[in-house]
Amino acid sequence: MRRANPLLRRLPPHFLTWRTFRFHTIFSGRRGFAGTTTTTNTKHLDIFTEQFEIGSRVITLETGKFARFANGAVVLTMENTNVLSTVVSAKGDAVRDFLPLTVDYQEKQFAQGVIPTSFTRREGPPKERELLCGRIIDRPIRPLFPPGFYHEVQVTASVLSSDGEHDPDVLAANATSAALMLSDIPWGGPIGMVRIGRICGKFIVNPTTNELKLSDLNLVYAGTMDKTLMIDVQACEISEKDLEAGLRMAHLEAIKYIEPQIRLAAKAGKSKKEYKLSMLSDKTMDKVSNIAEEPIKAVFTDPTYGKFERGEALDNITQDVKRVLVEEGDEESLKVLSKAVDTARKKVVRKRIIAEGNRVDGRQLDEVRPLYCEAGCIPLLHGSALFSRGETQVLCTVTLGAPTDAQRLESVVGPPSKRFMLHYSFPPFCINEVGKHGGINRREVGHGTLAEKAFLAVLPPKEDFPYTIRVNSEVMASDGSTSMATVCGGSMALMEAGIPVREHVAGVSVGLVSELDPSTGKIADYRILTDILGLEDHLGDIDFKIAGTRKGVTASQLDMKPAGIPLDIVCECLEPAHKARLLILEHMEQEISIPRNKNDSTSPRLATLKYNNDAIRRLIGPMGALKKKIEEETGARMSVGDGELTVVAKNQSVMDKVLEKVDFIVGREIEVGGIYTGIVTNIKEYGAFVEFNGGHQGLLHISELSYEPVSRVSEVVSVGQKLSLMCIGQDVYGNIKLSLKATFPRPGILETNDVTEGSVTSAKETDGNASRVQEQQNSASELSLGDLESGEAKSPTSQVPVIVIRSAAECDEEEKSSKVPQVDNGVQLDRKSKSRPSQNAIHSAPKSKSRKSQDVIDSSTSHSGPLPYTNAKKTKLSMQKESTSDLQKQEGGEQKPKNRASVTAKDLEVGTIVTAKVYQVRAQGFVLDLGGGVRGVYRFEENNSRDFKIGDEMRVVCSSFSSKGIPVLSLVDDK
Repeated sequence: MRRANPLLRRLPPHFLTWRTFRFHTIFSGRRGFAGTTTTTNTKHLDIFTEQFEIGSRVITLETGKFARFANGAVVLTMENTNVLSTVVSAKGDAVRDFLPLTVDYQEKQFAQGVIPTSFTRREGPPKERELLCGRIIDRPIRPLFPPGFYHEVQVTASVLSSDGEHDPDVLAANATSAALMLSDIPWGGPIGMVRIGRICGKFIVNPTTNELKLSDLNLVYAGTMDKTLMIDVQACEISEKDLEAGLRMAHLEAIKYIEPQIRLAAKAGKSKKEYKLSMLSDKTMDKVSNIAEEPIKAVFTDPTYGKFERGEALDNITQDVKRVLVEEGDEESLKVLSKAVDTARKKVVRKRIIAEGNRVDGRQLDEVRPLYCEAGCIPLLHGSALFSRGETQVLCTVTLGAPTDAQRLESVVGPPSKRFMLHYSFPPFCINEVGKHGGINRREVGHGTLAEKAFLAVLPPKEDFPYTIRVNSEVMASDGSTSMATVCGGSMALMEAGIPVREHVAGVSVGLVSELDPSTGKIADYRILTDILGLEDHLGDIDFKIAGTRKGVTASQLDMKPAGIPLDIVCECLEPAHKARLLILEHMEQEISIPRNKNDSTSPRLATLKYNNDAIRRLIGPMGALKKKIEEETGARMSVGDGELTVVAKNQSVMDKVLEKVDFIVGREIEVGGIYTGIVTNIKEYGAFVEFNGGHQGLLHISELSYEPVSRVSEVVSVGQKLSLMCIGQDVYGNIKLSLKATFPRPGILETNDVTEGSVTSAKETDGNASRVQEQQNSASELSLGDLESGEAKSPTSQVPVIVIRSAAECDEEEKSSKVPQVDNGVQLDRKSKSRPSQNAIHSAPKSKSRKSQDVIDSSTSHSGPLPYTNAKKTKLSMQKESTSDLQKQEGGEQKPKNRASVTAKDLEVGTIVTAKVYQVRAQGFVLDLGGGVRGVYRFEENNSRDFKIGDEMRVVCSSFSSKGIPVLSLVDDK
């Protein structure tokens, strides 16, 4: 063991403590070495705050506590919502000709006390909302950086906590303004941003998320003390007058944020740093203007130039200037050649507009470019439209999906999902450039969201139209205002898809060209331009996009390049935008004015079925396996709610398959007279027990097996056999009673019908006919969207007559089926077995489809809406009841003949006498029109062919119905 140093052993014990060397324990949570004085310890922890009130809420600005290494950092607090905004500027000189400003807005899940649900439990790439909030911050602060300041600047706004009541986007913008004021970055602020709502005609400052649900206005406004910088509006058809009133109120509230920022900067702000500005010298500008001004003017005064022809001519001018500068050896001017030529173009265009009122393409200041509208340009899609305004062209398509296709949102405020989505795409080919696709583009998200806001006011409510709607906007060619062209094309596509939007929505972009007074810097003169070109957007002052209906504005967005525009000029832009919007709406309405009826094979179908939760659990299956299997087999989408099942299918045939599978698993509401498919599970002496309709048990008594006497149940049915049975009631104990014989006509009735008709059918054919009748009886009750809007729901029986013939082709089919060799009591016998008809019918019971589209039967009274929508709360089987009552009437004895001038499907019965017209003449008889959309057949008796022509009238009596429900008629002898 080592011996201790003698010198250390002589030191007193307290000398070797941690505190002797001013070193604290690592568990104290402080720094390793203590400060020499208290002042040094707390100097960097000085916190400065400013507190003020906006509306009825207290707001606090705080700096010095977080992010002390940033050029500027501010935390803004409103009640329990806190947002931190930081700004940082890159070091060194800038070698570029633009401002590389980056704004990142972050909503991390810790702000609402939630762990992300991703695999890594981390936040992923920026969501759409984060990109949009970043744009809200970027748009008002960018114009206030000094001209020629091209140093890289990054703004990071992070939500520290959120109470879910206040949207952090406006708070983040004000915090960013305060951070820029505190920093050493040159900036021409501060700004104030405020959100305005309106409930029952009363404006509300900084409304909560719950108040915004009741508001018909969501206005975000940003400005300086005397100018407007940015506007973003979503509204429910608010008038231009009311919008102007909201803007003026918003300006008064927004400037309340400015004074507290100035006071905070006076307390804790840094002195502004000297940055090198990249300015064009007067020498360079004069040289470039002398060479290029006249050629540029010649190009801009020729309205025959298109976008690319004009661009090519301007590029040639730039090359001419470059050759001159190269010959002169002016390296300084060559470095800024592109910006110098662009400045020369800007001066020429703006001067012509201000002085002469002439635009680049020769239009008047308030003139809209030529329009082209085409709805349904791609027939196979749910909805499509092509819209062109000048050289701008946009293709919009609509796709409908199930409620579960709604987009899930994971933001700290707002709804958890949205069922209407508009996705805007700007491919490189639309501007004749080479580029790459992929990734979320901030500009595309912003333009798509603006168009999406424009439609929210006219979409049908979820209760009336539960589909998820996706609109795709593909820009085919761009020459200004593609987002407003998306609004116009999307509106036509929605109507072409059959979606019951209340009316069309159109949009137009308004620009401004102004001239400043050199002495005061204020606007001395200006011109407002309607429907601006891409070049006018680039060389002008503002891009004011306004969309709406004939009644009012639904969405708006204002961006600008100068450091603000007076609010009076902004409000003046609303009137020309309104006139242009009405003109565009008129052209759109000429192409399509109301939602189209989409009842073809490609139209989607949606059905909402009501079940108890136990039945829904059976349908889903363990871990959702059964539901997934049905979706994979059919291609449909199924979503489950509390006691509700929603099915969305691509077309009617897919819907029929899904409903058949659902009925077999879950079943339907059991009704007396309803026909169900069941499987025999047990056989007793007195009958058989059958499982049907999703697990229900019923008794098939021996007396209900056949019209013929049955001695043993096992002779007719066997365990595991699938049967189509009718529910005929309940016994005193509540047990369900089933009948097999009730699904077939009585042998006597079948014999009369077939003999009169001159044809016979086999037992197998009888089973098939019964199956077809059953399919008609079990059809789902279909409602059109028009019925849903009016609140009227028609049952299948009121729409679909059982006995109506679709066409004369069915009569040909009847003639072919009448040629049979052997007849025994009206039933064709099997040559080998010669078995009894009733037993043949029992053993060959077909697989019945529980639901079928009622499109298989024509109806003159049926109503077709824009899109088929099924609300099958209760399955109606009254057609079967009508058929049963007809049998009972015939069993009871002969009915007295009823004379009628014309009949309907409900009135016609055996013995009815009617005056009919010859509709078609066939080889073996006539097809007769009985009136009311009902047609029947009359067959020539032997050696009794009558000479009738089409249109001749004859008195006939309904003697029977064929197995397909076609009336069989006989001639009435009036003598």
